[in-house]
Amino acid sequence: VQLVESGGGLVQAGGSLRLSCAASGFTFSRYAMGWYCQAPGKERDLVARIASTGGNTMYSDSVKGRFTISRDNAKNTVYLQMNSLKPEDTAVYYCKAGFPGWGNPDAYWGQGTQVTVSS
Repeated sequence: VQLVESGGGLVQAGGSLRLSCAASGFTFSRYAMGWYCQAPGKERDLVARIASTGGNTMYSDSVKGRFTISRDNAKNTVYLQMNSLKPEDTAVYYCKAGFPGWGNPDAYWGQGTQVTVSS
C-alpha cells in the first residue's frame, strides 16, 4: 500500500494550493479518503473527508468554505483544493485511506507534505 502526497509548498496568505494523494496497493474506490493536518507541537487533526463514491464530504469548521476535497477513482487520486490560505493553515498535511465508521476495516497513511503560509 502506498499513499504519496504532493503539491505542498510555500505560499503567501490569501493564496491557493492543490494537494494530491496518489494511491496504490488497495482498491481505492472502496475506501473513504481524508486529509489531516499537523502543526508543530499539535495533534493531527482531520481537515476533510470524502466517501468512497465521492458523494458525501465533511470539513472541519476551520476550513469550511475555503477547502474542497475531491477524488478521481479512475486515477486512484484524492485532492485537496486549498483557497484563501491563512498562516494558521501552516502544517504537514497527511492523506489517509480508510475510516472504520465509513465501512473500511483498515487505515493507511501517507508520508505527508509541508504547507507553509506566510503572512
